Formats: sequence, C-alpha cells, structure tokens
Amino acid sequence: MGKNNAETVVRELLTSAGITINGVQPFDIEVHNDEFFKRILEDEGLGLGESYMDSWWDCKALDQFIDKIVRAKLNEKVKSSLKLQWYLLRSKLFNLQNRSRAYQVAQQHYDIGNDLFTAMLDKRLNYSCAYWMKAKNLDEAQEHKLELICEKIGLKEGMTILDLGCGWGSFAKYAAEKYNVHVTGLNISKKQIEYSRELCKTLPVEFKLQDYREATGEYDRVLSIGFIEHVGLKNYRTYMEVVDRTLKNNGIAFIHTIGKNVSNTTLNAWSNKYIFPNGMIPSIAQLAKAVEGLFVIEDCHIFGPDYDLTLMAWHKNFVKSWPQLKDKYGEYFYRMWCYYLLSSAGGFRSRKNQLWQIVMTKPGNNHPNCRLS
Repeated sequence: MGKNNAETVVRELLTSAGITINGVQPFDIEVHNDEFFKRILEDEGLGLGESYMDSWWDCKALDQFIDKIVRAKLNEKVKSSLKLQWYLLRSKLFNLQNRSRAYQVAQQHYDIGNDLFTAMLDKRLNYSCAYWMKAKNLDEAQEHKLELICEKIGLKEGMTILDLGCGWGSFAKYAAEKYNVHVTGLNISKKQIEYSRELCKTLPVEFKLQDYREATGEYDRVLSIGFIEHVGLKNYRTYMEVVDRTLKNNGIAFIHTIGKNVSNTTLNAWSNKYIFPNGMIPSIAQLAKAVEGLFVIEDCHIFGPDYDLTLMAWHKNFVKSWPQLKDKYGEYFYRMWCYYLLSSAGGFRSRKNQLWQIVMTKPGNNHPNCRLS
C-alpha cells in the first residue's frame, strides 16, 4: 500500500476512535515521520509501539489514546501481516514457557536493575496490582492488597506458606512479620532472590532460585501473586498439579493474576518482544479448565480498574526518578518504559484486561472460614 493510501486508512481508523492526527486534545497524536502510517498497517501493535520508541510520533496522554483505540476495536479492523500471523501460530504450536525458556523473562525484565524498580514501585516493592478501595497513596494501596490476601487465605500463626514467583519478597516479609508464619518463596530471578534474602534475613523465610515445577513439600497455603502471567496455556494444568501436590488437604490456594475477557495464547507482539517475553494473560475459561477436578473455586474477586491506578502511580514515580536513572538506561529505554506503563494503564481502563484474585480449596472440604471478596 502506498504512503498516501496508508495515511488515509490510518486517519480514518483513528477518526472512528475520536482521535485526530496533530489535533489539540491530549489523546490526539502528533506524527513526526510519514512512514508511521505504513508501519502501523504492516505491523499493527508492534509497529505502533516500535514507532513510538523511535520517536516517530508523540501523545500528551498516551494512556487515554490507548484506551480509546482499544474501545474502538481498531485491531479488528486491520488485517494481520504474515509476520504477526506466524507470531500467533508459534505460541499455539510450541510451549514457549517450558523449563529451558522460563528464565528468559527474568533475564530480560526482572533483572534489569533493582534501582529501576526501587524508584518506580512502592516502598515494599510490590510489582502487581494494588488495592485502592480505602487507600490514599501507592504505599497504602499495596499494603491493603497484602492484608487482603492474608485475610482471604486465613493466615494463622505457625502456618507454612509456599509463594510461587515471590518477587522481591514483599508478601513473604509482610506475612512473616505480621502473622508469624514461615514462608518459602520460589523465583527464577537472581536479582530478586538476592534482594529478598537480604530483606528477610532475620525472618522465618526461605527463598530458592528455582522453577515452580520443582517445588517440593506440603504447605498450609500455596499462592502466587502476579505469576500466572508467565506460566502459559500449555502449563496451566501443570501449575495446578504443582499446587495440588504441595497443598495440604485442608489448605487454601490463592492466585492473583491479570486476566483477559477472550482466550488467546500470547501477549501482544510488542509486549512479548520488549517487556515480558513468552508471557500470556489467561482467560477464566483457560484457568477453569486447568482447575477442573483438582480444586473448588471458592471465590473470584475482580478489581481491574485498580491496576489502571497502580500503573499510573508507577509511571509518575518513574518519570520523577528519571533524572537519577537516565545516564544508565538512556532515552530509548525511557520511551519504551513509558509506553509499557501507559499503554498497560489504557488496557485496564478500557476493560480489555482484568485483575482477578481467586481462592481455591481441595474438593470435600468445608467452605473456608475467612474473608472473601
């Protein structure tokens, strides 16, 4: 398609979403390179993100722009290129989250640098959706999230907890200090494990640099917070079987995860390439199939709009801290990271993405006597 034709098509698509090129609204975009139009039609979301990183276009309110194009379902109005079709096909044919590939996301994302995440996140380094119902700021919202989880799984002194994909140890530290429980955390990020061990060195907490499939022992509670997104469709049943074998018969399992309204097998191409390689957001149907016969789903609590607030708070912290980070990371990274945070916020604001907290027990047990949604 020629440049002029491509520009006409893209302008019409954006107009249908209420967006004007070089307009005056904060969600309008300013185009700096005329090749932008052809690139979008050829590579869709991948081209949109990469052209932003290359400074081909700008937007004062990128989160609002993404919200509007998602609500208008513009992705359904553009035919996928062969490159993107192959990207989707490979996620269906191959197990992109097998043991040999599992460490890729840790190396590319979580091991970027603790200085970045310390600057961006709350004081406890929670890297998942906060709970904003009664919170005044990010620190409060993340602490409320941790307490909500503890209440939902009915923590009591002396219990043993298995935390699959334990991040920087925020939940382990909170639970061990407040409830006097013993936590075992499994993680494949070397930098997160190093940080967590130092953080919790005086507490009854143990961290292992280990894939979740290698978990052993039996625990009163088994949980994951923002980890299912790295497990993948071909491994959901394996994950549930790991939880089943490590959870005591009268125990409670808990999952905190991003969710999608429609089943698919991969993240969008841009996020997969630059942010979370081999990632995948599950649907309720996909998780329910993996759970069948192993667990009773006691509760599913949805508060996706809270992730919009969380991501915008992270972006604010990131921008505020950029003067101290820019010499190490550079302008290209800055645009990539802003696009990641703001486009994600737009995805939650549009309700394309959800946030689920799921409580499960083994069949035959009484309903758990603890707080649910």
